Parts: sequence; structure tokens; C-alpha cells
Amino acid sequence: MSQSLDIAVIGATGTVGETLVQLLEEREFPVGTLHLLASGESAGASLPFKGRNLRVRDVADFDFAQVRLVFFAAGEAVTRSFAARATTAGCSLIDLSGALDAAAAPSLVPEANPQLLEGLAAPYQLTSPSASAVALACVLAPLKDLFTAQRLSVTASLAVSSRGREGVTELARQTAELLNARPLEPRFFDRQIAFNILAQAGAPDAQGHIALERRMASEIRQLLGEPGLRVSATCALAPVFFGDSLAVSLVADKAVDLAAVFERLRQAPCVELVEDEGDYPTAVGDAVGQDSVYVGRVRGGLDDPCELNLWIASDNARKGAALNAVQSAELLIKHYLSKILT
Repeated sequence: MSQSLDIAVIGATGTVGETLVQLLEEREFPVGTLHLLASGESAGASLPFKGRNLRVRDVADFDFAQVRLVFFAAGEAVTRSFAARATTAGCSLIDLSGALDAAAAPSLVPEANPQLLEGLAAPYQLTSPSASAVALACVLAPLKDLFTAQRLSVTASLAVSSRGREGVTELARQTAELLNARPLEPRFFDRQIAFNILAQAGAPDAQGHIALERRMASEIRQLLGEPGLRVSATCALAPVFFGDSLAVSLVADKAVDLAAVFERLRQAPCVELVEDEGDYPTAVGDAVGQDSVYVGRVRGGLDDPCELNLWIASDNARKGAALNAVQSAELLIKHYLSKILT
């Protein structure tokens, strides 16, 4: 990728946005001019990139005609406000918020469904899925030809960084208050998160499901190409700054060949299989800061030969969000954007 591309990152001052900028440099992404953007209150900050400090500007004043690719790493409201402006200016975009309609901006995990790009036309609109869906797709896609999944149950213990920088700050503040024997006053979360687990990672709808649970279920069906897959999802918040942990149970259409499952996971390009007896991966001890999804506790069901159980640990901000978005952009450049490279 010797040619360069002018790029904008919206939400550059957030936890995912900062990681995304770091990865663009680490992976030697062919950036021409990099424009760092954020909402008005965050504009004016600076971020390092290739030996320079780049000033963050207000997205409201940005002319999208200056770039050919935009990463939307802010919230849903920002994507809804500016995505149309970007595409009207001829920019392709990768959205990490899940705000866009799946038909217009389908979900992409390059290791799971790269064929998605076939038939799409510029300007391209893609969704980088939720971090949990990315981790699931990396692990389950290599197993697709071993069986057909009929039901998938996932309990995701999410890091507080899934709620942005405010979540990280709140956990740190609550922890300090408790360790210093001071009265705890929840602010960002509605109750104590330090040394606790919250049973829902957002506000529930009338049926009791949060938006992230519905999003994850929809995304994994699309990523695996299984529109009829029955999915049960529970997203809880754990007192961990970075790194998600997922307990996964899958029911297949036939008896699961565990030896074949182990072999596929060993060969999967984005998976680190932990298979030593008695060992298992953790978010903090293994996954944080890494580009792989860690899998352990691979086992069948207690009384159902068609059941497969897994434990997954992944860095939500790096692998689950920023890296997947950058890899998606690399795939676009390699196969589909050569005609608009400068």
C-alpha cells in the first residue's frame, strides 16, 4: 500500500479514537493527511502522530471534501449527524457506533466475512461491529463448516471502557473512594461499579433487553451468514478498565467434534487458543493490548453432545473496535479503493 489516502477520525479524543490513531501509525497505514475531529468541547486538544502533535478540530466545521475515508469513532448521535455529509462529499466511511442501518452499512470483520465487500459501490459505508460481536465472529467463523449453529447464548462481562472515557474515570474514582474509606457517590453509573458487577450495560427496552444486546445478536447473525440463528445475549458491566470476557454456549445441528474444533481454533488467524490443562485466558492477564482474541475452556455440554462451550477474552478498545476498523480500511484499500487513492 504505497499510495496514500487523506483520512479523518471523528471521536479522536475518546478511548477508541486514540487507539485508532495509534494503530494507523503502528500498522503504517498509508495516510496522506490525517484530520483529527471531535465535538466542540473536545476540540483544541492534541494527539501525537508520526512524531508530530496534531490538533483536534471541531467536526461541525469540517469540510469532508478534504478526505476520502472517515472513521466514525464517536457516539451514535454524531454518526447520524455527519454520515450523510461525508457520503455526499464522496467519502467512504467506517462507523463504530452501530448507528447506521445494517442494509446501508453492513458489518464487517475481515477475518470472518471479507466477501461482504463484493458488489458494494463507492462511496462505501461499513459498520465495524460491537466489540463482543467482533470477538465472537473471530472465534465462530472458523468453525462454520464443522456444523450449523442452531442456538447461541452469550453472557458478556464488559469493561467499563465500553462506556467511554467516562466509564474509566468513574471506576477509578469509585475505587479510590472505597479504598480510602470515603462515602461512595455514584455519578456516571447509577450505582456502585467498583468491586461489583452490574447486570445490565445500559437502559432496557420494554422487553427488558438493552440496545447493545440487540445489536450484538443482529451483528453476529450477519457476520456468520446465519439469519435464522437464535441468539440469547446478556451484557453486564464488570469492574475492569479494559478487556471483555464472554461465556459462550452454542448448540449445533449435530454432535460436536471437539478435536476438529481445537484444530480449527489453532489455525484461526486472529485467535490464541489456551488449551493447557487447568489454564484459561483472562482479559487483564492475556488480552489487553493484544491483537488476538483469546479462547479457552473449550468443552462439550454436560449432557448434550451437540453443545459447545467456550470462554473468550478480548481487548474491547483495541481488537474489538479500533483494530477491526483499521483492518476493514486496509481491506477496502487493497481491493476496492485503488481508483480513488492519490
